[in-house]
Amino acid sequence: MLKIKIIAVGKVKEKFFQAGIDEYLKRMQPFCKAEIIMVNETKFSGNPNDQQIKQIVNSETLRINEYIKPDDYVIATKLQGKQLTSVEFAKKISDIEMTSSSIDFIIGGSYGLPNDFPCDFSLSFSKMTFPHQLFRLILCEQIYRSLMINGNRHYHK
Repeated sequence: MLKIKIIAVGKVKEKFFQAGIDEYLKRMQPFCKAEIIMVNETKFSGNPNDQQIKQIVNSETLRINEYIKPDDYVIATKLQGKQLTSVEFAKKISDIEMTSSSIDFIIGGSYGLPNDFPCDFSLSFSKMTFPHQLFRLILCEQIYRSLMINGNRHYHK
């Protein structure tokens, strides 16, 4: 069975976002083993300078990397990543399933991921910026949608 990990920096603070995320995780369970792994964000005060931002990103990346296994297929969510339709995203997941039993979706912190973050694929959902809590919900919904598309279920229009 496919294993999906969403490795994300920071907590979901709003109960309504968490309720939505939990609902999609529950819906995914018959089709894959899905989980969200929250890593602590690096705290800072004031407006960090470029060097401090680099340290923050590196610190968070080290914590993210603790959960990535060598055989996992890693998809980093980045503004500069490739944008896919829901059908293309479903095809991507289906193709990955042919070669890997585990997909890790990585969501960086407020300052993102390093440009050289090692991944198999960089994914962008939009050129717009979303709050991290909302983005987790959107990602969960799109993963569920892709599972429905790949299973020829009637969720996707």
